[in-house]
Amino acid sequence: MTPEKTLNRLESFSDMANILCAGIAVLDEVFRVRAFPMPDTRVQASEFITVGGGNAANAAVAIARLGGKAYFAAPLGVDAVGDRLIENLQREGVECAGCVRVPGTRTPVSAIFVDARGDRTIATYRDDRLNDVTAVDPEGLVTVADAVLADNRFPEFVVPICRAAIARRIPVVIDADKEADDREPLFGAATHVIFSAACLRATARSDDLAAGLVHMSKLSDAFLAVTDGPHPVLWFDRDNATIRETPVFAIKTVDTLGAGDVFHGAFALALVEGRGIEDALRFAAAAAGLKCARFGGSAVAPQRVEVEALLAQP
Repeated sequence: MTPEKTLNRLESFSDMANILCAGIAVLDEVFRVRAFPMPDTRVQASEFITVGGGNAANAAVAIARLGGKAYFAAPLGVDAVGDRLIENLQREGVECAGCVRVPGTRTPVSAIFVDARGDRTIATYRDDRLNDVTAVDPEGLVTVADAVLADNRFPEFVVPICRAAIARRIPVVIDADKEADDREPLFGAATHVIFSAACLRATARSDDLAAGLVHMSKLSDAFLAVTDGPHPVLWFDRDNATIRETPVFAIKTVDTLGAGDVFHGAFALALVEGRGIEDALRFAAAAAGLKCARFGGSAVAPQRVEVEALLAQP
């Protein structure tokens, strides 16, 4: 597809692809190292950046980069970190009116090491007082949305938003990245749940990802899938009661930070644009793959024309 055709396609979706992303935002301090440091040692970083992070926040940036209109809702502290995250999101074109600033609390921060293989080790500080914050007017928030994407870091905050979206009969995509109970209420307030491999193994209590999806299919009516790095995306085909695979793209991995978040954002956008499940998964895999080829977390999330070019390759 030519860049001109891509731009025309973008314009045709500009009025409909409005996605509310709800969940966590984090300020990431990212160090690129040859190997992860051993205890009581020092390592020299070859690169360092400070970038906005967090599942839902990264997904919002990805959606904006891919041509959608993203809105963001999250609990944040009243501090310089929170100010910086909102400024970064607004610079990307993300609307942040749904953010709830909580006096006396601190906005989450992470220290992240990315090694030569692109793998990461993350230490995160999150103020526990943010766990009990609830969204202001969930019904009003979803009136702007054609879909909701939520992570499972702040269930008390996102569940009412997801339920309001279900009441409006719009898609609700859950980024299940944090271990949860398999009967987590958030899974019942979703139309689509996409797990990370680690989350599904812990939540379904099974090392077999396919078996984990089958287990969760008995507890949730949502579409269920799991991403597993360079391995195919597995998803549960309810019509045929089978596990199916969607291949990912062969990419030289530089940095996996934010790749899953980009995947979820691209998938939600593809659903709103009317793509079927397989096409939406492939679109998401292309976006996530391009992100993995670059160092820098969500700051290097791909543009739409790049994703379309990768999809067009034989």
